[in-house]
Amino acid sequence: MSLLSRLFGGGAKAEAAPQFETYKDMRVYPQPQREGKEYRLCAKIEQDLDGQTREHLVIRADTFNSAEDATNASIAKAKQVIDEQGTGLFS
Repeated sequence: MSLLSRLFGGGAKAEAAPQFETYKDMRVYPQPQREGKEYRLCAKIEQDLDGQTREHLVIRADTFNSAEDATNASIAKAKQVIDEQGTGLFS
């Protein structure tokens, strides 16, 4: 990295807080997985039940050319899983 880019903000970037969407009292964290030049559909679903945080990971074979497309598809697929299985997905 060049001296100028370090001086003008081109250095290490701060880690962003995990972004999530709330859907039917569950938290959906899109987590597309990079595979070469593509991104695989992946999302974590969380819900607080009986004083515990339960998690379910959704991973599919679908791949996308951009992280944004993979993120949007991950959220949509997680919502579909929630609609189909509800809290049963934590069993």
